[in-house]
Amino acid sequence: MGQLVERTAGIGAGLATEDMILNIGPQHPSTHGVLRLRLVLDGERIVSAEPIVGYMHRGAEKLFEVRDYRQIVVLANRHDWLSAFCNELGVVLAAERMLGMELPVRASWARTMLAELNRVLNHLMFLGSYPLELGAITPIFYAFREREDLQKVMEEISGGRMHFMFNRVGGLKEDLPAGWLDRARRTIQAVRARLADIENLIHGNEIFRARTEGVGVVTAEQVAAYGLSGPIARASGVDFDLRRDDPYLAYGELGDVLRVVTREAGDCFSRFDCLLEQTHVSLDLAEACADRLAALPQGPINLRLPKVLKVPEGETYAWTENPLGINGYYLVSRGEKTPWRLKLRSASFNNIQVLGELLPGHLVADMVAILGSMFFVVGDIDK
Repeated sequence: MGQLVERTAGIGAGLATEDMILNIGPQHPSTHGVLRLRLVLDGERIVSAEPIVGYMHRGAEKLFEVRDYRQIVVLANRHDWLSAFCNELGVVLAAERMLGMELPVRASWARTMLAELNRVLNHLMFLGSYPLELGAITPIFYAFREREDLQKVMEEISGGRMHFMFNRVGGLKEDLPAGWLDRARRTIQAVRARLADIENLIHGNEIFRARTEGVGVVTAEQVAAYGLSGPIARASGVDFDLRRDDPYLAYGELGDVLRVVTREAGDCFSRFDCLLEQTHVSLDLAEACADRLAALPQGPINLRLPKVLKVPEGETYAWTENPLGINGYYLVSRGEKTPWRLKLRSASFNNIQVLGELLPGHLVADMVAILGSMFFVVGDIDK
């Protein structure tokens, strides 16, 4: 009788396994551009994640130092290219504060209206692209239809489709075109009426809910630890919005219209839902501004400036509630026509830092859902 040989095959945990390192990006379509994620995987489950940034770094903060206060606006509106008008605001507000300027009333209300229209443009992009990343193609066609209508309104007033270059220190570039307020109001009402199409497509979709509910939960403690802001923080129950809590422009007079949208779950679905309702609020705010502008008497839209604009020596910090979160400019002046230092605090940079703590424990398929729900722009990370 031959010798008995015993073999053991496939006993799961008893097998020796080795973690795999997977690089997502910097050109992978799931990364929204040149963001790189270095994942360590145990099978399909993420063990650790490291967001690696800097592939689009342009040194904007150093470029600020060699441009005057008119030229800086060109650079400022490009880091979050979906929020160009809102990006411009922080720079001009900081310079105006240092100069002790009191803005014309019409300029303040017009800026507020345009900032909210720009916020809607930003949100519509994510409301269309996020479902696309999870396999739903139809919402992006609806979202881009609404975006195109709003783009026409913004292009008419500024001449630009993405980089509006309409803010100036002391107000706006020029007055509103004749009849523009009525056209803008009609567009706002049309977009509001059609937002229900996107909502109905997504909210009742059981596949979308299965991919997003309970997935990628960000806690209020993580919001505080990482300095998260905007819809991502508010979806985790953090009730903070600079438009209400530290008002600028005309927001202090819009308390009856401005609602700060919050959710409690902190998951992917809550972030999307928060963004969707914020879009409704921004449309309401823009319409209220249009009504107020129509009631105001004719007057200046900007202040006359010297040919060479020099900001007095000193420092200030101007922060605004950008569509993606808190956007801040720390301006230090030595009394010259260029800033001595201009530090940018962008929303996206902080918001993606939590990925290192958020992704471990999830499946690779959930990584796509989580990453898309962080609503970031890579230029806003790398600056």
